[in-house]
Amino acid sequence: MTVSPKLSPIRRSAALAGLIGLCFSAFAGPALAADKAAFLLPGSINDQSWNAQGYQGVEKLKAVGWDVAYTENVPVADMVEALRDYARKDYNVVVGHTGRFLSAAERVGPDFPKTLFIVGSGSAGAGTNVTSLDYDNTQFGFLMGVLAARMSKTGKIGSVNSLEGLPNVVAQVGGFRKGAKSVRPDIEVKVIYIKSMEDAAEAKEAALSLIAGGADFISGKLNAGQSGIIQAAKEKGVYANGRSFGHTEIAPEAVITNIVEKWPDMYVQAAQEQAKSGTVGGKFMMYGFNTPGSTGAELGYNATQPLNPAVPAAVITELDGLKAKFKDGSLKIAVTREDARGGS
Repeated sequence: MTVSPKLSPIRRSAALAGLIGLCFSAFAGPALAADKAAFLLPGSINDQSWNAQGYQGVEKLKAVGWDVAYTENVPVADMVEALRDYARKDYNVVVGHTGRFLSAAERVGPDFPKTLFIVGSGSAGAGTNVTSLDYDNTQFGFLMGVLAARMSKTGKIGSVNSLEGLPNVVAQVGGFRKGAKSVRPDIEVKVIYIKSMEDAAEAKEAALSLIAGGADFISGKLNAGQSGIIQAAKEKGVYANGRSFGHTEIAPEAVITNIVEKWPDMYVQAAQEQAKSGTVGGKFMMYGFNTPGSTGAELGYNATQPLNPAVPAAVITELDGLKAKFKDGSLKIAVTREDARGGS
């Protein structure tokens, strides 16, 4: 295990995520002999959301004997140097676990052609060694919008998010609005953007303001801030969606489901293609119901149930039908920044 001494003060050497541990243990051939991998996370690994997902699989990576390092709470201003630091130390795979690492990876990539830089939740590939992976946020946002509209009794729903304009935020928020409107054209959908993905207190206040305005389902795409949405829903007796089973545990009656991102699956897919052809670098790889091998994410209430038992059977059938249409290509959703706008 290795820890870089030059990065942010919060660090430990550890195995990180089923994310890539599963991936690269599958091969050690000439395509990418990845015996050292480093991971950079924008927030705390204890957030029960995005960063916690990035930290899954510690035991698995230790078990295969990888030399793995990670740094959490990496601010935007430090992203370039953090990538460089690990690349200089001959980490042949360096993962930036948020789309905000993309521009930094594009700057650093040409200087380290033997290092594969992977941007989780990125929106584009670059050069020959910068790859972005993501799940289809539009598909899952659309499903959540349909679910929210069907579960709403007031005809008002809301969404609390950050990073307005980021492509995957636009995709999920725009999909949420379009999904809700597709089944209830008259439903009111109000979106609030807050400053930080990590601020649970700010997220809670935003959710409470939506609830005060009549919203009885609150969605969102935040990191540590997601717990603020869950707490507001729990206190006021409305529904919300989370991002992990931990959110269900916080408020089992309020959480209707979670968008559980399947990063191990996505990285396994990328690794298999790299091992086979060595052509992963420079790509943007998107996973959804219409891609083989992995859907990239799933709706999960807990380990055995996709949805809260309060969801009617007819709604479950409707959602299953939409998934089937996404899979066979008969349903395709396109969103714009206007679809993801703040306000109503």
